Amino acid sequence: MMPPALAAVTQPRPKTQHQDDLEQVQAEPAHEKVSLTMQIANLITVVLPFAGLVTAMALTWGRGFSWIHLGLLVGMYIVTVLGVTVGFHRLFTHKAFETSAPVKAILAFFGSMAIEGPLFKWVAMHRRHHQCSDGENDPHSPHLHGHGFVGFFSGLWFAHCGWIFRPHAPGLQKSINDLVASPMLRRMSSLFPLWALVSLLIPTVLGGLFTMTWMGALLGFLWGGLARVFLVHHVTWSINSVCHIWGGRPYRSQDESRNNVVFGVLALGEGWHNNHHAFPTSAKHGLAWWQVDVSYIVIRTMEFFGLVWKVRVPAASALAAKRR
Repeated sequence: MMPPALAAVTQPRPKTQHQDDLEQVQAEPAHEKVSLTMQIANLITVVLPFAGLVTAMALTWGRGFSWIHLGLLVGMYIVTVLGVTVGFHRLFTHKAFETSAPVKAILAFFGSMAIEGPLFKWVAMHRRHHQCSDGENDPHSPHLHGHGFVGFFSGLWFAHCGWIFRPHAPGLQKSINDLVASPMLRRMSSLFPLWALVSLLIPTVLGGLFTMTWMGALLGFLWGGLARVFLVHHVTWSINSVCHIWGGRPYRSQDESRNNVVFGVLALGEGWHNNHHAFPTSAKHGLAWWQVDVSYIVIRTMEFFGLVWKVRVPAASALAAKRR
């Protein structure tokens, strides 16, 4: 009979959920093919907002920048980025707090207006990112594209937006069974094209009503619509690229995630990316007193009014245990 002490050593340890997820990912077949229609749609999504920004600047040249259109740009930016950060990311992906069905629907609507894809696809891709962060099956790591100047910039481009045009690994749907179980969320995700259209119509209509001119409506569409989408995309995409290359790493994590001050501010708290990867289920990403986290302020405000509850934040002991 094997001695108890030796048996304890040789007995395999139970697998963690992360290990199970990683083995499942590694066992899946290569990649699904991206249809030509989807490639064209992705290209339009990347190019059209930039074209809108250039056109908006050209039409504004010599006219002066209207406070109305600045308000539409900033207002739509804040609403849609919060839809991504508070809704798509901290609520639906990581379950950092709990809330009611109406609030979930509103956050899903706001996040969809960022035009970064349907709710289900966004969450599935991000959960896969955390399962394989900066590893072989990470959907958008900048660190798997060779060495030197070419490898560095190839990785930076791929992590920023190049991954959008690449085939995605199959099996992503399995990671979002919790969301698929909700008829309301299924409806919100499937209606993504409608929410994307609405996000462009809102600033167009408001621009026309505030100025009572067709030019005001057009500039509302360009500044509050296309130019805003351009800014939202490139700020949030920078979390995948910039925040895995430049910044501080105060906490231990199994990847190259980093805290970046610029995107901590511009992305309303998402740029404290090393903090997030060290504590993925935390509703608070700005863990130091000076790390501004607008998204967490919004979550706490919603909690004060009883709109959300069970807000998850790591204990001081957990922070100390992971600090470098």
